[in-house]
Amino acid sequence: MKKINCMVVDDEPTAREILKMHIEKLDGLVLVGTCKNAIEAFELINSQAVDLIFLDIKMPGITGISLAKSINKNIKVIFTTAYRDYAVEGFDLQAVDYLLKPISLERLLQAVHKYKSENSPVLMNELPEQNEGFIFVRSNRKMVKITLSEITHIESLSDYIKIYTTENTVITRESISNIEAKLPTGKFLRIHRSFIVSTDYITAYTHEYVELQNKSLPISRSYRELVIKYFEGL
Repeated sequence: MKKINCMVVDDEPTAREILKMHIEKLDGLVLVGTCKNAIEAFELINSQAVDLIFLDIKMPGITGISLAKSINKNIKVIFTTAYRDYAVEGFDLQAVDYLLKPISLERLLQAVHKYKSENSPVLMNELPEQNEGFIFVRSNRKMVKITLSEITHIESLSDYIKIYTTENTVITRESISNIEAKLPTGKFLRIHRSFIVSTDYITAYTHEYVELQNKSLPISRSYRELVIKYFEGL
């Protein structure tokens, strides 16, 4: 797997050091540098290939929001801040994630997993041919069996997901990326940060949405190219 070149931009030395230590523990991440302000960040971006920035929002001078608006859109951003109030504006810029300080290794790992799932060159995580046609998920304090052929689509609701089937809807506390990894390759298609659809139930599509019987679900810009390639390759 291609290494992810990342950088840290934060005016607080302690915050930079914590992120540096976390990043060094994660396979697949290469820290190309740390910066204490946006000016240093611009210089590093112009001299290094950067895939992902861990970016503080509230910095003196040029803020993280302003920096995010001015960089190449192919460079993804995970915002890091002590201020919860900036979350909406951060996600309006299509940030991968929004981490509140102090940032734990576990929370950072979740954000990196989001980045990988949204920027993978393949449509779905490949699994060995060992799936028996069903999965179990925890719901209402019990493990519920879900037949894969009955799943129409899956929707992310922050820390929870809704699994829609032909029979009912199951809500479970799990990330959409984790459930994605349990699904067989080719039968399910990630079309959006918040949606996975079963290809068996797609009745129509455009470049903006797919139709599942009587429901339309959006295709996000970050997934559009892969989704269209999938349909064109059928």
